[in-house]
Amino acid sequence: MAEAPITKDIQRWPTQQLRGHRIEGWRYTNKEFARKEWEGMWTKVWLLLGRESELPKHGDWQMEEVGPEQILMVRQKDGSVKAFYNICQHRGNPLVTGEKGSVKRFVCKYHSWAFMPDGALNFAPDAEDFPEGNPCQNVRLEELRCETFAGFVWVNMDPNCVSLKEYLGPIWDDWSRWELHKWKRYVGLTTTLPCNWKVVLDNFNESYHVPTVHMGATIETNRRKVNGNINTNIYDTLFDLSNEGHNRMVMQGGFGVAQFEKDGTPKEPLKSLLAHWDIEPTLVRENPENGRKILQDAKRRVGQERGYTHYDNLPDEALTDAFHYTLFPNFAVSVWADGFHFLRARPHYNDPEQCVFDNWWYCSQPEGETHPVSTMVGPFPRDAENPHVVFKVGEVSMGKTIDEDIAVFVRQQTGFRSRGFKGVYLANQENRVRRYHELIDDYIEVRRP
Repeated sequence: MAEAPITKDIQRWPTQQLRGHRIEGWRYTNKEFARKEWEGMWTKVWLLLGRESELPKHGDWQMEEVGPEQILMVRQKDGSVKAFYNICQHRGNPLVTGEKGSVKRFVCKYHSWAFMPDGALNFAPDAEDFPEGNPCQNVRLEELRCETFAGFVWVNMDPNCVSLKEYLGPIWDDWSRWELHKWKRYVGLTTTLPCNWKVVLDNFNESYHVPTVHMGATIETNRRKVNGNINTNIYDTLFDLSNEGHNRMVMQGGFGVAQFEKDGTPKEPLKSLLAHWDIEPTLVRENPENGRKILQDAKRRVGQERGYTHYDNLPDEALTDAFHYTLFPNFAVSVWADGFHFLRARPHYNDPEQCVFDNWWYCSQPEGETHPVSTMVGPFPRDAENPHVVFKVGEVSMGKTIDEDIAVFVRQQTGFRSRGFKGVYLANQENRVRRYHELIDDYIEVRRP
């Protein structure tokens, strides 16, 4: 494959050697393989879970489920965050239900054992009645490794794991440029899909499907000229695989084609975009091939004075292009200049043919900016509060693009049940899919990167 154009500000990641994994259908349906994944991989990796901004005060907590586990994240007196299994150490009763709250103590509703936010047992009725001694002196909540980065709370069930920074590798430096810890969530949509979690990550590990699933491209279509704000041609796209197992894809953004009416009026969203950045529409209409550079220059010119402080940290490409990352094992994200498209798949607690899917959107918060934020489900006022909505699949739209992806996920899962599917036949641009599955096997076989 030809190399995509690279500037000095975007360093290529090392070349990876692949083994030609066939990725057979049983990997998406077999319960025994799902068990091996859980024990060998899920319990050994760093997982992105909570959001620090939702834990502003001591005693504030969030709880998220991953497979059969419930993870409790709690703000501490010193400002740090600790993570615990959501289990009372007396008889195994969960301490909390729901997504978040605030406590002085976590009190188990079974026998009223009370745990402090730091995990220490503070009270147990009839403490003198225990032959092993007072529980308050011997028992505390079971803690997980926990770190914070980019405004998120990350946990690892392996007490002997490497640091989060070592695990993320080049993503740590990449993401530090955007000041993501300052960004706010405007969309929070979660549903349970009738497909294996890997179906979701496979899809977000390649752009081969983008023109055909989302843009109506056909075999006659020049992928450099599809109607949209993304250039999907593989020879203009950067594909990277890191030593740590995470992937990056940079797709050039811009204005595409067919962005103007016959009378020369720009269509939405281009019309609003040009107006917001003080760009004269004729500049782009007369020089569509330079639209990407025109937008980059405009953002450099007026971004700082409008409070977009992170622009100074970004290469020109990040002002227009989609920097799409897939973090092993279950998180995909497209990072734009001011939008963070959060796509996460979590394994179902006991069924490999289901998964929990999160489709969220975060936006930057420039001081003094009043222009509405853009998300995959439409614009929102800057001061909008968008609650987390959990629903049955199909009840709520996740936005046109993700709805189209979900339709593919459901169909594909049925195909993986067929004995007629013997394994994949992948293009080079789909190497990220193959690498993901090889890495899962490496974890199961205790060959971590």
